Amino acid sequence: MSANLEAKKQIVEEIKSKLSQSKSVAFASYNGLTVQEDMEMRREFKKNGAEYKVYKNKLLLLALSELGINGAEEYLHGTTAVAFSYDDEVSGAKILCETADKGGKLSVKFGLLNGNFVDGEEIKALAKLPSKEVLVAKLLGTLNAPISALARVLIAPVQGLAIALNAIATK
Repeated sequence: MSANLEAKKQIVEEIKSKLSQSKSVAFASYNGLTVQEDMEMRREFKKNGAEYKVYKNKLLLLALSELGINGAEEYLHGTTAVAFSYDDEVSGAKILCETADKGGKLSVKFGLLNGNFVDGEEIKALAKLPSKEVLVAKLLGTLNAPISALARVLIAPVQGLAIALNAIATK
């Protein structure tokens, strides 16, 4: 077996491994992206528990078909970069879409969410979701609101009595 074929098989296995470990994956075209923009974007991915890689379309297609994911054939042409999100579903798509909105040099092709094929519009919608921390904070605020309201209601009669007693004491 040639060394080139063996190297390609290793890359396909790497892609399959990353696809199985990822919570979401976004595929994009990166025409016209400068090296500086690429490096900044890669740093953002790394900070957010995601990874940005460029692979050959044939190797991506082979890895996807080996995993039983169909529908990518029509999208895998031209330049293709892949954003793997390991920590949460939103981070990779969010960075990719923010970069696309800034310079217009990136365009989202399609993605995978929990192993299922989704189109580019669904990836853009995913990117608009708030981060996990924001959602947890909103949930905690919602859970805390009734308890705070109950505490205010329970304290109101005592507070009213204290005000009345203070008014009588000052007369």
